[in-house]
Amino acid sequence: LLREKHRLICHDAGFVDAAVARDFEIAHAGAVALCGQTPDAIAAELKERGIAIGAVVANDVFPNMPLPIEEVALETLRQSIEALLIFPYRLTQLLLPPMKRARRGTFVFVTSARQLQPEPGFSVATAVRAGTTAFALALAKEAAPCGIQVNVVAPNYLYSEAYYPRARFIDDPAGRREIAGKVPMGRLGEPREVGELIEFLVSGRSPFTTGQVLNFTGGWP
Repeated sequence: LLREKHRLICHDAGFVDAAVARDFEIAHAGAVALCGQTPDAIAAELKERGIAIGAVVANDVFPNMPLPIEEVALETLRQSIEALLIFPYRLTQLLLPPMKRARRGTFVFVTSARQLQPEPGFSVATAVRAGTTAFALALAKEAAPCGIQVNVVAPNYLYSEAYYPRARFIDDPAGRREIAGKVPMGRLGEPREVGELIEFLVSGRSPFTTGQVLNFTGGWP
């Protein structure tokens, strides 16, 4: 996004620490780190700084511990819903009206492709991510008459230290064989590749593309 000269306004839980936010801005020249930690605080900070948002990339996270359904604490489920569905829902409520008035804008929700082939132990992530995908599709229908695009990128087998750490799945030959046995492309996806897809979706180069779920999975399942 920075390479293509987008003005990048970023939110992260770590930015509550001013030093972390400053280091991020230094490492990513041109990006702005917001300190707000709730949708309402983010919207208020944007207003205070005089920043108008033309595109939203919602890439929300919540720690996932695989457990059988009967062992999942309801509080864990509630926290996951709060982080992965309610947070982007509320942020959308706040950022959508100016886009409607301008009759342009873009939303990209990064969710998950897990619902295509649910796995034992991942009921929370599978259910909640699917809910966010469904919300995005509902938003796409409502926002389309105002010229607003809404799409979903649904990854699985994307390299990250949280889900597919390098030491196990890239550096270890046994891990690479495990991935090759599941993913037709024979490898994990790379962050820069999903970044290219997201940049295209927010670029405005294909404004007729909306309400789509793009599975970033290397051909899986």
